[in-house]
Amino acid sequence: MSSGDTIAPPFFSILSALFILSAASIFGKIRDVIYFLLHPFKVKGRTGYAPIRDPTEDFYMRRMYGRIVDCWNRPICSAPTAWVDVMKRERARDTNGIDIAHIVPTGGHIRCLNLSSYNYLGFAAFDPYCTPRAVGAIENLGISSCSPRIHAGTTSVHVELEELVARFLGVEDAITYGMGFATNSSTIPALVGKGCLVISDALNHSSIVAGIRASSAKVKVFRHNDADHLEKLLKLAIAEGQPRSHRPWKKILVIVEGVYSMEGETCRLKEIVEVAKKYRAYTYLDEAHSIGALGSTGRGCCEHWGVNPRDVDIMMGTFTKSFGSCGGYIAGKREVVEHLRRHSPAHLYACSMAPGCVEQVTSALHVMMGMDGTDRGKQKIDQLHDNANYVRSRLLTMGLDVLGSWDSPVMPIMTYNAAKMVAFSRLTLARKLAMVVVGFPATPVLLTRTRICISASHTREDLDWAIEQMEEVVDLCMLRYRTKALYQLVESELKHHVKRHFGPEHVERATIKALATGELDLRRLKDQSAKAVEGGIGVGGNAQQQQQQQQQQQPQSTSAKPKRAAANSKAQLEGKGPATSPRNGDTHRKPLASVQAHAKAFVVSK
Repeated sequence: MSSGDTIAPPFFSILSALFILSAASIFGKIRDVIYFLLHPFKVKGRTGYAPIRDPTEDFYMRRMYGRIVDCWNRPICSAPTAWVDVMKRERARDTNGIDIAHIVPTGGHIRCLNLSSYNYLGFAAFDPYCTPRAVGAIENLGISSCSPRIHAGTTSVHVELEELVARFLGVEDAITYGMGFATNSSTIPALVGKGCLVISDALNHSSIVAGIRASSAKVKVFRHNDADHLEKLLKLAIAEGQPRSHRPWKKILVIVEGVYSMEGETCRLKEIVEVAKKYRAYTYLDEAHSIGALGSTGRGCCEHWGVNPRDVDIMMGTFTKSFGSCGGYIAGKREVVEHLRRHSPAHLYACSMAPGCVEQVTSALHVMMGMDGTDRGKQKIDQLHDNANYVRSRLLTMGLDVLGSWDSPVMPIMTYNAAKMVAFSRLTLARKLAMVVVGFPATPVLLTRTRICISASHTREDLDWAIEQMEEVVDLCMLRYRTKALYQLVESELKHHVKRHFGPEHVERATIKALATGELDLRRLKDQSAKAVEGGIGVGGNAQQQQQQQQQQQPQSTSAKPKRAAANSKAQLEGKGPATSPRNGDTHRKPLASVQAHAKAFVVSK
């Protein structure tokens, strides 16, 4: 060692090491305290932070999580008719005899009124026309084809169903899928991709969201059921073009639903179609909850609003609700359907619909279209609308805050509180009512709700008994949130509904109270309107207007079809729309049920 080298005193090194260790220890303690405050039911173990497993210290965690798990995933052990058998369950016990969060069936069941299934027309249970034919299809074609459609999965019943769906909807062609969710999630990526724009309603279903994410297309969201906001987004998108390059969009696709399952509200299809046509955008309509449930003959949202089905480019629907089966369909122009047959993954690779399920849908369509030689289909649809409007009026007169539109079979009742939602679920089950409750993340934290789904198989006695049982639960949970402003808003929607469907002469006596007490019978008005139309009189001019629209809106030839990719023309940017545009004197825009209007009335009344 040279004389120039110096040796650091050893105690300096020791002090430095101790300072570093003490600082790390202090910060570690601070971190542990902060973590404990954020996660009071977890402790640090050898492999990190793990849940407390001691039974005595775990009491509060079990109390918080173990109690609410019984409000969801309730299994049934019968067909989903008007009454259903709900399996009894109890909380399992550990080796110490202490209840844990896991719930197991006991082997028993409770007979409950079914207010939770999407069995809108009652086809899910035994039907004298549909069930024997479905059984016969299984005997002839087997349980499953065990093959995708492009291999050996296409049978005679599949071809018959697709032709019947296209005929029922009034379009050129249709394609069927084996799963309702996959109908959206696999079709949207086959229609749009890079360089395309999707404008989606803010409350669209998760299957639509999944399809958009898988498509690589850009997406913009417009406010729920707000055609004005949709128009602003279309103008901006056309003016700016694609990001960075500012090239015109290859396609612009507007996606909406016929009935929104968490709001029970119908789409303002007439306004949205007009805006989309004005800016040469394609329209995609998801009718999972509206096909079979809306319209005088069950043909969905187009029939409900008087829109020509050929003005909607893509019509999607499922067979899992009104038809009592499984799968879904896409209907529209023949070239679009042929494109999907060659590019949709669910058609190319997934197993086709089981023959029995296909025949079930075909038979249900026969009943709805009167091809069975009876009017049972019309009676089912009328009964569904009658039940839905009656229950909605009774709930409103009870003082509940009910979302949704008239004729819609989905009725969300707002609880606004997670604890009340859970209590409502348990109390209704104890009174033999099977209902669905919906909370976060399916809805915002402060917009929890319970939901009633009406069926044509419910009798008036069933519904009166259910409302009687529910009235006691409503008092216990303190759910009478309905205010005067909300009541007036919904009653104005009822008057508009009656005027549009039955004529202006019935508007004066169209009140919620009259509907709840039976003074206003919409079913009788519907029969009178049908007789008037058959006699050539028409109702409020609607019959003549619809006939003129059908004559004017005949499908154009493919050669005369304008190129929609050039949607950024000068005339479109200047806002020059057709004569029926809402900006050019059309007065059909009326205050309809919407989340924004509902919330605004609620806040104003407060």
